[in-house]
Amino acid sequence: MSTPPTAPSRQVLFDGDRFAAAAALAATARDPYVAYEYPEAMCFAEGEQASITVSGGLTTLTTGEGQRTFTAGSSLFGGVRQAIEALPGGARRVYGWASFELTGEPGAGEVVHLMVPRREVRIHDGFALLTADSEAALDELDARLVTATTGNGQVVPPRRVEVELAGEEAVLYRKAVTEAIESIIEGTLEKVILSRVVPVRDEIDLPATYLAGRGGNRPARSFLLNLGGWEAAGFSPEIVARVTADRTVVTQPLAGTRALDGHAVDDAARREELYRDAKEVYEHAISVHLAATEMTRVCAPGTVQVRDFMSVRERGSVQHLASEVVGRLADGCSAWDALSELFPAITASGVPKAPACGLIRSAEPERGLYSGAILTADTDGTLDAALVLRSVFRHGGRTWLRAGAGIVAQSNPERELEETREKLLSVSRFLVPVGEKQVTLP
Repeated sequence: MSTPPTAPSRQVLFDGDRFAAAAALAATARDPYVAYEYPEAMCFAEGEQASITVSGGLTTLTTGEGQRTFTAGSSLFGGVRQAIEALPGGARRVYGWASFELTGEPGAGEVVHLMVPRREVRIHDGFALLTADSEAALDELDARLVTATTGNGQVVPPRRVEVELAGEEAVLYRKAVTEAIESIIEGTLEKVILSRVVPVRDEIDLPATYLAGRGGNRPARSFLLNLGGWEAAGFSPEIVARVTADRTVVTQPLAGTRALDGHAVDDAARREELYRDAKEVYEHAISVHLAATEMTRVCAPGTVQVRDFMSVRERGSVQHLASEVVGRLADGCSAWDALSELFPAITASGVPKAPACGLIRSAEPERGLYSGAILTADTDGTLDAALVLRSVFRHGGRTWLRAGAGIVAQSNPERELEETREKLLSVSRFLVPVGEKQVTLP
């Protein structure tokens, strides 16, 4: 449950567009919110009944009763686990984010922000489950959901914002890639993911952008949020970690990329090229190997296996080599231990992970949410964490896109730059300006 056992809840019929409903609820939100799509449901969580934040190496639980602090110990999310267990009335469902900087030296800024929501909508096939902290709030939430689903068909913005994908930062990116290749050849590491920022000058309507982008992408997860000073809309190509109620742990490394532009013959040729390209296959293989190694540290002996090895997944404007690594959580380990081991994702950091993260921090002073995670966790021990890629960000008065590429010894700086452009198109094509009139298709 997302609120105490006495909280009012209601199940209602739902036969509308779940993504349009989530975007509409976000557009009318007056409080912080997280909308999160994963296989079981499209979730919309709003209002902070309690919050759990990590800053300066300390985890702080804030409730109506005051604040308590916890230390993480040897686990990245150890303090978070303690804070959730200390919630008044017991553990509850949480939603929120963890930034890439969680992996670095403790600083002053927040690197994790989770909330126990006051109001929640979970949209399943044919019905929605509503929960709130009072009957009046539940009635209001019900009315908002009805309003959000009164239109039929997909809402399509008539105009999109143009962004420059090959600006001045492209020169700096090529230089950074060249230097990373030199470090790899010297033997410092095997792979590192470097990224670049593309500014968005116009003011963006994030709920409308999410809705437009979700229609043009086939993500593993999607999200829309306004929480802890960050706003973002994204279409994640892979998960960092998923832990199910039966203690199955899953991670999905994607590495190896080619464009996907909708032309069947060309897309098929690029798909075959992925399998023939030694650089792409090597980049993928070492990522899968490290993922399996990390899983063995939190999974029962003999349970870790690679399944669906090196298939191809289509993700918006690109296609990737993809694998899935699964295992069974060891006795004494929790979902938070699994996330601590797998965070940050190998496919957004590098191999080995520690020196790769060190190089990233020297080349990119702050990533923020990019290559972090948006996540939800529940009282039954389940957890689902999406890798934050293919997203548009708003923070501190700025709006931007970001994309990266995996660098190995065989990398070519120009090709890696082109790969970032291919990935950016997954989001850049769908940026909706604020105030743009919406058109509803029949």
